[in-house]
Amino acid sequence: MSVPQPSAEQRGDEILAVFETAFGELLAADPAAFRVKFRKMAASAFAFYRGTACLFYHDLEAEKHGGPYLDDRTARVWIHGDLHAENFGTYMDSTGRLIFNVNDFDEAYVGPFTWDLKRLAASLALTGYAKALSDEQITELVQVFAAAYRERIRALATGAKSDEVPPFTLDTAEGPLLDALRDARSLTRFGLLDSMTEIRDFERRFAPGGGSLELDAATRYKVLAAFDGYLETLPESSLSRPDSYRVKDVVGRRGIGIGSAGLPSYNILLEGNSDALENDVVIYIKQAQTPAVSRHITDQAIREYFQHEGHRTVISQRALQAHADPWLGWTELDGAGQLVAEVSPYAVDLDWSDIDDPEEIAAVVADLGRATATMHSAADDQSGESLVPFSTERAIDAAIAADEEGFAPLLVDFAHSYGARARADHQIFVDLFRNGRIPGL
Repeated sequence: MSVPQPSAEQRGDEILAVFETAFGELLAADPAAFRVKFRKMAASAFAFYRGTACLFYHDLEAEKHGGPYLDDRTARVWIHGDLHAENFGTYMDSTGRLIFNVNDFDEAYVGPFTWDLKRLAASLALTGYAKALSDEQITELVQVFAAAYRERIRALATGAKSDEVPPFTLDTAEGPLLDALRDARSLTRFGLLDSMTEIRDFERRFAPGGGSLELDAATRYKVLAAFDGYLETLPESSLSRPDSYRVKDVVGRRGIGIGSAGLPSYNILLEGNSDALENDVVIYIKQAQTPAVSRHITDQAIREYFQHEGHRTVISQRALQAHADPWLGWTELDGAGQLVAEVSPYAVDLDWSDIDDPEEIAAVVADLGRATATMHSAADDQSGESLVPFSTERAIDAAIAADEEGFAPLLVDFAHSYGARARADHQIFVDLFRNGRIPGL
């Protein structure tokens, strides 16, 4: 794909217009949160890329009616929506097993499978550039990713059941993935609780400070009513001990991540699976956002499938992630869809800071390719949702098989061209921000 190269002034105006559509209302409501978000984005081209899925899909607008490897089926599979090299990490699944895989499903939607692959490929170009890898080395990394993805899709499409293709666990992972899993295993629920709560009058409560905001009575009532609505969205398997859902405390939260600036969030402290104070559980309620990709998908059947953005986020995560968080659910608060999930003590993101050897980077990238293929294949006719009523791995396998030779070069070309575009955009953005050109800040 050849990405047009407008002048810096033209591109700046384009970036501002995309930001107004994506962030306008939230920025007007909480400009301070966006000043923090934008300062984080200013730090590097990769941080800018992480925070601008809206700009990425704006630039892919020309493909929404077609493109290589896309047909009636492969253009409407469940996708992650913000797949980049840092959106992988650990979680504990509902069976109690630590897994390394894709995380953060806030942007998940139904769309072309190649959009996930292109977003990941461009992030590899940015990562490689930041580590001073040559263009040839970056090409090799994207080829490794494409080959690993292709191999895993073929295996899944030609008879290997998902349970025969093991996930990345303490038993199967290697290198930095295994390091992340071991780090996650060393963490404890008690450690998480100790960092957020204290024991007062023989009961655990949220500790003041540290980003916690005390709620007035009216807000607390609304949050607890939303919590009651959330309980109705949990699967039966999650409702085994009613006392687990006794609320001990509620607080507001500030300072959430780069993609959630301006979105209200609350933490709720629950009894957990026993009377012991170390088994208490913290869940969060966060206003779900409109996924960037949804602005470029016009299929009404997809739009009408979801009650609201909280419902969309949860249904998408359950589709894309085998054995998802048993606390995962949705609710409404002040008329807006909310995502509800556990504040997990076992979440460790893949740390790229010490992955510098080209061979080690390539091994990690291959694993990311396999994880992406497994994710895409999970969300199909076997996921329990009717929106994607076919085998995604077979559809993707057939599409790639029609032009095997062109698959890796497509991703390589895009990685280089869009990586360069993102680096240039980052500089334009920094100049817009520091010169006071972003409206509302």
